[in-house]
Amino acid sequence: MNPLYTTEALATGAGRNGTVQVADGNLSFDLAVPKEMGGSGNGNNPEQLFAAGYAACFHSALQLVARAAKQDLGDSSVGARVSIGKEGEGFGLAVELEVIVPALPHEVSQQLAEKAHEVCPYSNATRGNIEVTLVVAED
Repeated sequence: MNPLYTTEALATGAGRNGTVQVADGNLSFDLAVPKEMGGSGNGNNPEQLFAAGYAACFHSALQLVARAAKQDLGDSSVGARVSIGKEGEGFGLAVELEVIVPALPHEVSQQLAEKAHEVCPYSNATRGNIEVTLVVAED
């Protein structure tokens, strides 16, 4: 790979109950274990960050493949639902991506979403490692 961009983040404190800051200082926040996992819930958590990143990256990939196919996505959106749970001796993740493209027929949206899933860097990084479900909303 020939990197086009690299960023850094530093986690300090007590891991999931610590602080995260990116190197350029444009993003910094407190972390907290979610209430569902026995924490206070008074902060963000890694799953929220992963969901936000995956949703944005996948939406960009969807726009890329739509442009190549000369399709107008209109007012499209991508939601990412990230789950964490026990898996064997440790923990695992699962993702559900919901693609909404009201401007196009469902079949076209489905094809574009599947193509985006092939080129999205997050999809490529997770493929074969975690369960990722792709859902394209009906018209």
